[in-house]
Amino acid sequence: MNNSDILFLYDAKLTNPNGDIDEENRPRMDYERSLNLVSDVRLKRYIRDYLEQIGHEIFVGKVDGETVNATERMKRLFEKYDGKVNINKLSKEQQNWMLDQFIDVRMFGATMPIKSEDKGSSMTFTGPIQFNWGYSLNKVTLVESASITSHFGSDDKNDGGNIGKDYRVYYSFLAFHGVISGHRAAHTRLTEEDIHLFDQAVVKAIPLSATRSKVGQYPRLYVRVEYHSPEFIAGDLRDLVHLEETEGLRSISEVTLHVDALVNKLLEVNGEIARIHYWQDSNLTLNYEGQKGLLADLLPSELADKLVSVL
Repeated sequence: MNNSDILFLYDAKLTNPNGDIDEENRPRMDYERSLNLVSDVRLKRYIRDYLEQIGHEIFVGKVDGETVNATERMKRLFEKYDGKVNINKLSKEQQNWMLDQFIDVRMFGATMPIKSEDKGSSMTFTGPIQFNWGYSLNKVTLVESASITSHFGSDDKNDGGNIGKDYRVYYSFLAFHGVISGHRAAHTRLTEEDIHLFDQAVVKAIPLSATRSKVGQYPRLYVRVEYHSPEFIAGDLRDLVHLEETEGLRSISEVTLHVDALVNKLLEVNGEIARIHYWQDSNLTLNYEGQKGLLADLLPSELADKLVSVL
């Protein structure tokens, strides 16, 4: 398996993309630059929830609706194994079987509270698919908090309800960069089928997993540049895109994304590129060399020939 670079863009309108529990659940912010921040953990949670919804087993999540610790999670998994298992020391065959069950471990890795035949401590799998924190490409302002009231009283008194704060952003156009490591994929038994499913999950997960505070978030652009080699990475693709306007945005209709530097970089490393897996929302306008439109229409032919739709 070979390496990939990932660029994922989505927006958030009158919603809370990633609340900070240490700040009354306010949206995470870089206040010096008025940028909205979203952790990689939040993005992976969307993907895990989607994979679970469509029937895949995941390690980081609830079991039969219950929150259980990692040891109990492993015990319940191996109840399905055909044969005797020492949960404290797995054979190589049992370790491989376990990885084949947990799609999120194959993708994102995990630390398992068990030993294997060739390791003297808990097994740690470094996931081949990794993201760094996302940030907004525009300057973001927060909606002045409104109070929200529960109709149920607290446990210690019947006061008619609890009052909390509801913090949201006006509009945030968020960008993530990620990588897929071919070398690490072999370690976690990640398959090509897993990666294709991951492509689809990134595009579908956020709107399908929306809660009250998350309604209003939609994917806008997904690009995964797959290379010929497990040795090559181009770098953070977010540095190669920018918005025409960065202040006062309120909806996708006001967004134009300039991709000149991105396309030029792809042309520069074209010999390293095997395929470009992509999806674009038709409401997002791209600008390349003064021409506006969709990615498939704007790319030079030598790159357009490598485009593969993920949906």
